[in-house]
Amino acid sequence: MRRFLPEWHPQWGVLLAWPDPDTDWANHLAAAEQCYLDILAALLDHQHVLLVCRSETLRNRIERLVAQRGINPSRLRILIADYNDTWARDFGPLAVEDQGELRLLDYTFTGWGGKFEAEQDNALNASLPWQLPLDRQPLVLEGGAVDTDGQGNLLTTRHCLRNPNRNPSLSEEALSEQLKQQLGIRDIWWLDHGELEGDDTDAHVDTLARFVDARTLAYVQCTDSSDSHFPSLNAMERELQALATAHNLTLVPLPLPTAQYSREGERLPATYANFLITNNKILLPVYGCDTDSQALAALQTVAGDRTVTPINCRVLIEQHGSLHCVTMQLPRGAL
Repeated sequence: MRRFLPEWHPQWGVLLAWPDPDTDWANHLAAAEQCYLDILAALLDHQHVLLVCRSETLRNRIERLVAQRGINPSRLRILIADYNDTWARDFGPLAVEDQGELRLLDYTFTGWGGKFEAEQDNALNASLPWQLPLDRQPLVLEGGAVDTDGQGNLLTTRHCLRNPNRNPSLSEEALSEQLKQQLGIRDIWWLDHGELEGDDTDAHVDTLARFVDARTLAYVQCTDSSDSHFPSLNAMERELQALATAHNLTLVPLPLPTAQYSREGERLPATYANFLITNNKILLPVYGCDTDSQALAALQTVAGDRTVTPINCRVLIEQHGSLHCVTMQLPRGAL
């Protein structure tokens, strides 16, 4: 019997891909590097990081920046590899337990339905030195598109998984059957509402609603009826309330962050749902705005023994993602 591992399953550490001048981070590189250093500092005090970069020169730069920040590098493993961009959540492997053995599933990544070049991203997992079996999957699926309670339930959005730019030849029934077989899923909880402006992913669930534990869902709540997000997020909230009633779940609303805009005036997809659960912490993306403290307090109430650690991710939303999007947790034994 297979089981898709929830994010709180004991971790070896986290996969990251370093931003560099040859990625889309070129215009925000200094701030992006500082954000990554903040993430490294928050992770390396209690678990490992597998950090990929694209040259020996970059490896030396990272080591120098880590030393300058006073970060202990003993749990940091840097490997040189090619990739298109830094969204490890979506090209990194998904972990399952199968008859007591852990396996990594390497799904096909197409740059969110062919929006961006992704050939090198899609090949990255096969080049890494895993200690667990890596099973290549032809199905197009990104890690940010799915979330699980670890008890056989999968949370996702139809807007993403049923988008014709992904797996167009599969009916919903056929897609559901593949997900159930490959991930060991019993039920798929589809959301039909919820999307953020500026989001390139076609409504990844990790921008909208997330399991904090097997009985708790945190989600983005919009209470301002004049906000453009209100209709879809309010409808999503009603869907989640129905799920909570049916399955005896606790819902934790997270505020929609104060609207963030690019220099060109484009609204950016800021969200507090894009948090990362690690062995000892929950890393919460914050944006230097007045809703940060409310989100921090809300998540801390359901964090259990984990400390909620804020990471300023304002620069990450300039490229339309956030903290969870640039990280992928790896189970113990992966490396």
